[in-house]
Amino acid sequence: MDPGFMRRLEDLRADFGRAMPVNSGYRCPVHDAEIGGRGAHPTGHAVDVRVCGEDAYRLVALAPRHGFTGLGLQQRGDMERRFVHLDDLGGPNFPRPRVWTYP
Repeated sequence: MDPGFMRRLEDLRADFGRAMPVNSGYRCPVHDAEIGGRGAHPTGHAVDVRVCGEDAYRLVALAPRHGFTGLGLQQRGDMERRFVHLDDLGGPNFPRPRVWTYP
């Protein structure tokens, strides 16, 4: 994981005031492609945080203040599988800011 990314993540966690369990952090490029990823996780600049409901709303509101410009939302189905994706990527392969939902 990128050290600058991790500092921003820790600052966000302190602002959020709660634990932020990570469902997925760094992924090797092969595994990322196998599960349909789009390349954010292999950069060391992305995590999926297990959170739902009001906490998800709060996390999404706080994230841009800490430099997170990619926000993906999975808030359907089993509570244990709900998450918010956070990344701080940019450039031609990752146009930001961007918010998306997962099917």
